[in-house]
Amino acid sequence: MERTGFSDLPLHYGKAPSWLFQRMVKLSKNITQAIVFEYGEKEFLKRLSNPFWFQAFGCVLGFDWHSSGLTTTVTGALKEALSPETGICVAGGKGKASRTTLFQIEKAAETVSLSENKLKKLKHASRMSAKIDNTCVQDGYKLYHHVIFFTEKGEWCVVQQGLNPEERYARRYHWFSENMNSWVNEPHTGIVCDKKGKRVLDLTAKESKDTRKTSVDLVKEKPEKLLTLLSFQTTLDFPFLKLPKTHEIREMRKINIETLRKAYEFQPENYEELVSLKGIGPKTIRALALISELVYGDAPSWKDPAKFSFSHGGKDRIPYPVDKETYDKSIEILETGIQEAKIRSRERLQALKRLKDFLKF
Repeated sequence: MERTGFSDLPLHYGKAPSWLFQRMVKLSKNITQAIVFEYGEKEFLKRLSNPFWFQAFGCVLGFDWHSSGLTTTVTGALKEALSPETGICVAGGKGKASRTTLFQIEKAAETVSLSENKLKKLKHASRMSAKIDNTCVQDGYKLYHHVIFFTEKGEWCVVQQGLNPEERYARRYHWFSENMNSWVNEPHTGIVCDKKGKRVLDLTAKESKDTRKTSVDLVKEKPEKLLTLLSFQTTLDFPFLKLPKTHEIREMRKINIETLRKAYEFQPENYEELVSLKGIGPKTIRALALISELVYGDAPSWKDPAKFSFSHGGKDRIPYPVDKETYDKSIEILETGIQEAKIRSRERLQALKRLKDFLKF
C-alpha cells in the first residue's frame, strides 16, 4: 500500500451542470470498462492513484482541468457509473457521504463476497488514509471529501481532498494499496500542487523517523512525566534550535491529559498504532513532535511534501517531472481507453482533443 501523491487546486464553489455530469458518467463508464478489459482492475486503480493521470482523466471527461471541483465531480461520476459488476466498487463521497464510507464499504462488499479479513483491511485503509492526511501531514487542509475504490481481490485506492478556505485552495491526496511497507514512512510516490506551505509539519517524511520513535516513547511514559517536561519549557530561547518567534510551544500545553493516559494504558508498539488510537488528533501529534524536537533534539520535517505543479509546468511544458516511460504509459492507457470505449466517433474525437489540449500545459 502506498500513498501516491497530492494535488493542490484552486478552490471553486458550485457544481457541474446536470447535463455535463450525466455525460461524464456515461463517458467515464465506457472508458473505464475499456481500460479494465485491456489492462485489468488493478491497473485502473493504479492510474486513479496517480495525480497526473487522474487530472488528465477529468479533463478527458470534459471538466475544468484546473479546479477543485474536478476531484469531487470525477469521483462522483465514477461512483454513479461503476458497480460491482464492472469489477470495481466505490464508497464514500463529499461531506456527509464521506462519513458513511465504512457502511458503504460493507454494503458493497456483500455484493462481491469479500472475506472478513479483506473487509477489515479495506475499512482500516479508509480510516488510516484519512487519519494520516488529517493528522500527520499538517498542511492547513482539512479533509471534506473521501472516496475509496476497491476490487473483490481487496486491492484499493483512495482519492480524498482537503480544504483551506483562507488560501482558497483544495489539496488532493492519492493512496494505493500496492507496494506499501508503512503507513507513516515516506508513503508518497508523486505530488502535484500549485500552493506550497512555508512551514508544514510532515511526520510521514523520512526526516521525521526519529521524531516518530520518540513520540511513541513519550506516550509510553506516565502522562505526569510528559506534563513535567512541558512545565520546564518557559522560554523560546533554546541554544540548540533556531526557532521562529511564533513557535508552537504554547500549543503544547493544550495537550489533553486523558488522551495521553489512554495512550499510556494502551502502550502502542509503533507510530502507526499511536496515530490509529481514538482521540489522538493533530494537536496531540503536533505536541509530541514539538517535545521530541525541543527536549530531545529529534526534529521532524517542516517541509511541505508537495513537489509538483500543474499550472506552471516544467521547462519541457510537462505539468510535473516524471520519468518518460511512466509518462508515456499513462497517456497510452488513457488513449487506449478512449479509442476502445463504446462511444460515438464524435465523442471519441472530442475526448482525444481534450486530452491533447491538457498535455499542452
